[in-house]
Amino acid sequence: MSLIKPHIAAISLFPDMFNALHAGIPGRALEQGLLTLSHINLRDHATPPHYRVDDRPYGGGPGMVMSYEPMAKAIDAAKAILPKNSPVIHLSPQGAPLTQSKVIELAKLPGLILATSRYEGLDARLHETHIDYELSVGDFVLSGGELPAMSLIDAIIRCLPGALGDSQSAEEDSFSNGLLDYSHYTRPAQIGDLGVPKVLLSGDHEAIAQWRLKESLKKTWQTRPDLIKRHSFNQNEQALLDAIIQTKPNDFHQ
Repeated sequence: MSLIKPHIAAISLFPDMFNALHAGIPGRALEQGLLTLSHINLRDHATPPHYRVDDRPYGGGPGMVMSYEPMAKAIDAAKAILPKNSPVIHLSPQGAPLTQSKVIELAKLPGLILATSRYEGLDARLHETHIDYELSVGDFVLSGGELPAMSLIDAIIRCLPGALGDSQSAEEDSFSNGLLDYSHYTRPAQIGDLGVPKVLLSGDHEAIAQWRLKESLKKTWQTRPDLIKRHSFNQNEQALLDAIIQTKPNDFHQ
């Protein structure tokens, strides 16, 4: 069975921003044809001679709202070149949180349309006719949806077979098992008074795996207790976490 090589179309007022994806791991993936990335300039679908893509909001208030027609036409243009039923995602701070599990789900699709907006967002009627759902990369506001869209594309690329040099890299990334990643060390083994944990130098793969799991649990418990509360623990993980909490019980975040 052939592997899916997704086609992603990004709609933006500034499509040149996506050129940053032609470096590093995403760049190699694009060169290898592991996915196709199309850039659609929103202004190309606006009406001449002024090619406006925004207007003042009804009801008053600050800022401008991106108009219905240019974005609707751009999405229709994207649908014409992508596989049928490719979902349309609007990147917005009002969207559902983007998670690694969602990234993995999207990476399995043959096509994906990413609509990016600026100003005060999109005319709400687009959500009724053209947008399937919204995703957010965090509880903060950016100048536009391009950077979140690029983040999503980069995350999807990491899930594609052949994109990473080591096939285990994606499996061991933070959030892949619902926890944060463990600490990493490299040469030299000693820097002043700071040394690499002895277990990592032992060659005992079982002990190393156990140490890494404990580090992952400790880091997640200390900085992302929300992930701890959602995680389904096996017996070994629960025993390690209990030991961590007993060591420093006052550090637990309620």
